[in-house]
Amino acid sequence: MAALPFSKIRRAGGLVFLAGEVPTSPDGSVPSGIAAQTALTLTKIAATLAGEGLSLADVVSCTVYLTHKADFAAFNEAYAKHFSDPLPVRTTVEAALMLDARIEITVIAKEK
Repeated sequence: MAALPFSKIRRAGGLVFLAGEVPTSPDGSVPSGIAAQTALTLTKIAATLAGEGLSLADVVSCTVYLTHKADFAAFNEAYAKHFSDPLPVRTTVEAALMLDARIEITVIAKEK
């Protein structure tokens, strides 16, 4: 895929903004099921944050896009395994995505 016209990560005012992350493996494949897609997406976000000296514990806000509202309960179960108190604030909406995946997540983290 050609480079898209946006930054993957930006820092501003003590915050770190990550562009939406999707559950694509290095080979471009997408795992089946919302639990696997949620886990992969959050693992990729954690890796991006680690590259900036941060972790999921530094996330203060998440916006989650699900393609099927029926996935909400299973998504919440998978999501909860990756965060602890204090939990980030979160907005979750049902939306069509630009690729064949069931989830996209964008986060804002606080700098240390």
